[in-house]
Amino acid sequence: MDRSGQIEYVSTQLLARATVLTRLLAKQVDSELSQTEAKVLNTLRDGPRRITELAEGEGLAQPTTTLLVKRLEELGLVRRERQTDDGRMVLVSLEPAGIQALEDFRSQLTALLRADLATTTDEQIEALAAATETLESLINLLQQPRRTAQTRGGQDRSTPVR
Repeated sequence: MDRSGQIEYVSTQLLARATVLTRLLAKQVDSELSQTEAKVLNTLRDGPRRITELAEGEGLAQPTTTLLVKRLEELGLVRRERQTDDGRMVLVSLEPAGIQALEDFRSQLTALLRADLATTTDEQIEALAAATETLESLINLLQQPRRTAQTRGGQDRSTPVR
């Protein structure tokens, strides 16, 4: 397969395969948390968020997110607080129990993956290790400000090349 074919394959398959892997492992975790709840707790590790921000970030409807946050609050994993300057705005923050629940969820997920990886061949482990490093490079690239069409390929195309 040529480079453009490989790019097409990876761009259409990588996210779907990663999602399936995560879903399959998360189903096996013995936790009070669902995968979606764990994702919300993970988002809150970066600091308090408004419910609308959580909904947008997780791709959920605001009423669904409100119910999800209410359940997490009942479990003692998050805290909701109204802003003093704007009583309509509610900030959701992570409680210590939420940090622990997330760490437990991740720990189980990692242990399950580790056990499954132990059954693969040395060649598969080497390929996955290389892929993991490549993903890290891609993540670092994506965290940089988006390049415009003018700067693609390392050239500033706003001025003609002579």
